[in-house]
Amino acid sequence: MQKLSLLSTSLLLLSSSLFSSTLSTNPTSSSLIVYNGGIGLVHEEKKLSIKKGDKQIVYKGVASSIETDSVNVVLPKSVTLYSQQYRFDKLTMFKLLDAHIGKKVKVKNQEVQLLSHNGSNALVKDAKSEIISVHSKDIIFKTIPESLITKPSLVWNIDAKKSIDAKMDIDYLISNLSWKSDYILNLHGNKANLTGWITINNRSGKAYKDTNLHVLAGDINRVKKTEPRPSYRYKQVMSVMDSAPEVTHKAYEGYHFYTIPFKVNLANNEKTQIKFITQNDIEIKRRYSATTSNPLYLHSKKKHSVTQFIDIKKLPLPLPKGIVRTYSKLNSSNILLGESSISHTPKNTPINLTLGKNFDIKVKETTQKRSDSKKYLSSTILYTLKNTSDKKKTLELLIPFNKNDTSTIETSKKYKFKQGNKLSFKIILDANKTEVFQISFRSKR
Repeated sequence: MQKLSLLSTSLLLLSSSLFSSTLSTNPTSSSLIVYNGGIGLVHEEKKLSIKKGDKQIVYKGVASSIETDSVNVVLPKSVTLYSQQYRFDKLTMFKLLDAHIGKKVKVKNQEVQLLSHNGSNALVKDAKSEIISVHSKDIIFKTIPESLITKPSLVWNIDAKKSIDAKMDIDYLISNLSWKSDYILNLHGNKANLTGWITINNRSGKAYKDTNLHVLAGDINRVKKTEPRPSYRYKQVMSVMDSAPEVTHKAYEGYHFYTIPFKVNLANNEKTQIKFITQNDIEIKRRYSATTSNPLYLHSKKKHSVTQFIDIKKLPLPLPKGIVRTYSKLNSSNILLGESSISHTPKNTPINLTLGKNFDIKVKETTQKRSDSKKYLSSTILYTLKNTSDKKKTLELLIPFNKNDTSTIETSKKYKFKQGNKLSFKIILDANKTEVFQISFRSKR
């Protein structure tokens, strides 16, 4: 009964393959939209040749990461679509034997007909019509039968009412495809040049050739799925020269849509980088800031480092989220000054980039006096700001303080409140000088 079942299955697959329509291997037109969330939307137009009575359309070589429930296919009106299958026959000896039942194979240079098998052994019939038992490993196969689909494929079960040559449109989502933004900010004096790069990471299980590429900046809502992601080795390529046409941009439905102005080849397991932003002579401002302890709880002394920033008042273009790497030229070498992450940033929005800790500016706070009581906390703090560089710097000193109706602050320095509960002091530090001042704080417990 088992042999009969295997034979019936093979005959069914063979008969189906004889009534399959012809679908072009390469699309006549294709586009790919890559989203921030690790997915891509594929659109393809393919040539379709259908004969009356065809029962299947087979799309071989679809991305292995396809989300099959997202497939949207448009067929000619004369074709009735019944069902869709995702098939991928991983080639094994058992499947090869199954697919060759009733067909000619070779055993020790003798052509025989395969009758049945159990995986390790098989029954064959030779030219004398004698039935012989052989080891499966000794069988030589000429070809891979069409009934075996050895590439990830979509199979549409159809009924064709007439013969027709037409086009087929298909859209589907794929996973393991992502993009990100990276930016290079080159400083020159009080100005900077900004270059933005799109990096496409294709691990979808399919290569895309001569495709129209778009990326969508923004976080679309998706239903969460918990599927393990395999790890891949990949190579990285730069796909654009400085003379390439510019990427175009359009705001759409609360997102930002970028179109690559040339056809792109995306190999599987490969990173591709495309330049998409160039903005020169941007006005910048250098800023230095240090945050101290809350003076009401300081009982000795403490040192603090100073963080340096680059501030951009506004840019006339939006920036998708990414990492900004800031460089400056020293003699003939470019020096990396720091990296900073930005979120999706609308146009004309201030940008604050953190570079790192300044080597030459130091801050120290020392408790001069405490006069605490059961109701009040009271302290006098001495602040020592030291600039050992050869240039004048303006330091913003931020001091956390519990501001309320009973709070008092006594100092000769001007200040204002910032971020709700921080005192902000702008202190000008001359080159190779030290600035010392004290502040008295009092607040109800």
